[in-house]
Amino acid sequence: MSSKTRTLSFLFSALLFLTHLNVSTAQTTVVKAAYWFPYSGKEVSAINSTLFTHLFCAFADLNLTTYQVTISSEVSPQFSSFTQTVQQKNPNVKTLLSIGGGNSSPSTFAAMASQATRRKAFIDSSIKLARNYSFYGLDLDWEYPSSATEMTHFGSLLTEWRSAVANESCTSGKTALLLTAAVFRNASYYRINYPFKAISSSLDWINLMTYDYYGPSFFEGKTNTYPPAALYNGGSTILVNGDSGIVTWINNARISTKKIVIGLPFYGRAWKLLNPNNHGYFAPANGSAIGADGNQLYNQIRVLISRGFQTVYNATVVGNYCYNGTTWIGYDDTQSIRAKVSYAKGKSLLGYIAWHTGADTNTWTLAQTAFSTWG
Repeated sequence: MSSKTRTLSFLFSALLFLTHLNVSTAQTTVVKAAYWFPYSGKEVSAINSTLFTHLFCAFADLNLTTYQVTISSEVSPQFSSFTQTVQQKNPNVKTLLSIGGGNSSPSTFAAMASQATRRKAFIDSSIKLARNYSFYGLDLDWEYPSSATEMTHFGSLLTEWRSAVANESCTSGKTALLLTAAVFRNASYYRINYPFKAISSSLDWINLMTYDYYGPSFFEGKTNTYPPAALYNGGSTILVNGDSGIVTWINNARISTKKIVIGLPFYGRAWKLLNPNNHGYFAPANGSAIGADGNQLYNQIRVLISRGFQTVYNATVVGNYCYNGTTWIGYDDTQSIRAKVSYAKGKSLLGYIAWHTGADTNTWTLAQTAFSTWG
């Protein structure tokens, strides 16, 4: 390699680095975000985007043979107009296209990430879609890499994704796309560590799934009620909670607090009590009281409360529940949302993200609480 070639190579690498640096440090100072998906119960036009800095459009799919990112023809019109629609109320809101989700196939993501050519197909198609649909960024929701090998491949994917995004920005002259990922509540997925270095250097931030710890259809929750998204353990050494997971990302993974976004659930889970007079946390129960998994949106829970359900807020674990007869629902209300947002700000986290916009009330009770609490 000639000296001229080496100089050009160095300058190009430096330019890529500066592009990434600009995205990571200059563009995003706080995240007040939420997910929207087509079957959420609210049209895109109904979103009060003034309450958000970022909105995530979910979910794009991963083709199981080509490993390209695709959007089904059924939802394509909503996705293609998503940014334009939400910016009518808030021209400054940034939109991201989220890929995957809880109903996607983890094995397909694992297969995609296992080979460089497949990763390239994913990366190139994702960038093309983001640009064609006017998104400001991309979000990966692979739930979850479940082996050390898959975590290694996950890290390779992030590194190559960042490089491709920076390269595209230099070529197109456009601001580099944001890159984020939804990750497990803990820095390790059941003792399998995430690729910390790749996450830190490649992603603008991570969205922690600090919710859905327990439910009436989950193994642990079939016989007792639980706080589905406790912030603290409430004195129990075994209760899954958000704070313990966030601490692992900060202390064990050494991820900057300014790259961590806490997840807020705008929904709850309903259990069937064995004894209606025993209605606290950990009360004996027999599975779900409503549907197969007990899922209840916040706006549905508010209707039940208006019809006579009794409400309780527990500041020790930071969670709400309500009950009536044998129906018991653990969820987040304004008190717990306020406490969690205050916690995130006190920990110097980057912000919060909610699942999902359609679950809030028509007056945006929870989104307004989170927004005003952060200030």
